[in-house]
Amino acid sequence: MNIIIIMQARMGSSRLPQKILKPLHNVDVLTYDIARCRAIEGVSEIIVATSFLPQDDAIAKWCEEHQVVYYRGSEDDVLDRYVQCANIYKPDYVMRVTSDCPFVDYEMASEMIKLMEQERKDVMLLEGELPRGLAVEIISYDTLLHIHEVGQEPRHREHVTYYAYEFKEQFKTVTYKVPENRQAPELRITLDTEEDYKLIKAVAAYFQNPLVSSVEVIQYLKENPEVARINAHIEQKPVI
Repeated sequence: MNIIIIMQARMGSSRLPQKILKPLHNVDVLTYDIARCRAIEGVSEIIVATSFLPQDDAIAKWCEEHQVVYYRGSEDDVLDRYVQCANIYKPDYVMRVTSDCPFVDYEMASEMIKLMEQERKDVMLLEGELPRGLAVEIISYDTLLHIHEVGQEPRHREHVTYYAYEFKEQFKTVTYKVPENRQAPELRITLDTEEDYKLIKAVAAYFQNPLVSSVEVIQYLKENPEVARINAHIEQKPVI
């Protein structure tokens, strides 16, 4: 099975501009992202998908300097950016990763790929609540093309796979059960605000290892509630 990772990335975050190239331990956020994606088993290619905007030239330059494949497309129509990028590779499946999740769970992602290799469904659903920032998504290339055609609302264009979850009865799905040691929805291990960045930096400084297990990160935050509280009050932007 040919599966590629497409990681969406941009510099223009409204709440924390240039967040993905901010320092993290002795490297930067995007270095963590790529290192963890490379640890996911069963992936044939990793592509950073950014926009044509001049501000995202910095991402293209970073990719060139670090020998990472990248693609540039629409800023606002992220679904189209994914489809045009995927069209180059014509994979069986696309794994969606967002660059504001430097502790994405590569171990769980590897298990999800194995499950999809067995089931060969359109979309993978997760049963169980993860901390925000650890999840990946798997969708078939054919399904991605389909939702690109039928999903025309702004929320479908911005949030790549949203149509498939909103109308999941239209698709063949397989469910991955989130292990108990990952179920901690009260935690926020993502990067969207200054408070998020402060927490992410604390985690990176403690472990000093881009490939630390997400399970260890969760355990650390549970054992150090003063760190977990740093961004506990942050509310996720609603899908409109």
